Amino acid sequence: MAAKKPLPRINMSFKVENIVASANLNVELDLFNIAMEVDNVEYEPEQFPGAIMRLKELGTTLLLFKNGKVICSGAKSEKQIAQSIKRAVELLRKYMMARPSA
Repeated sequence: MAAKKPLPRINMSFKVENIVASANLNVELDLFNIAMEVDNVEYEPEQFPGAIMRLKELGTTLLLFKNGKVICSGAKSEKQIAQSIKRAVELLRKYMMARPSA
């Protein structure tokens, strides 16, 4: 019987490159006016139902939806996600509307 070869040593290190998180602001967002008035926001409803907000200073991108849902991508830590969502809320506050009661 042939001797078994030892398994190669596997390097188990890793680096977080991109965290994706979702949030719900529990408001309605006026995407059209956000795109018209806030820097680094694109909105083409014929192409995609959400607005794309790029927070260059934080290195993240947020997808904003009319129903108040937000997807944050590009973060490398939970702290960076929290900072990004907080910054987005600061920029969007005047475009938020209370949701109609059911």
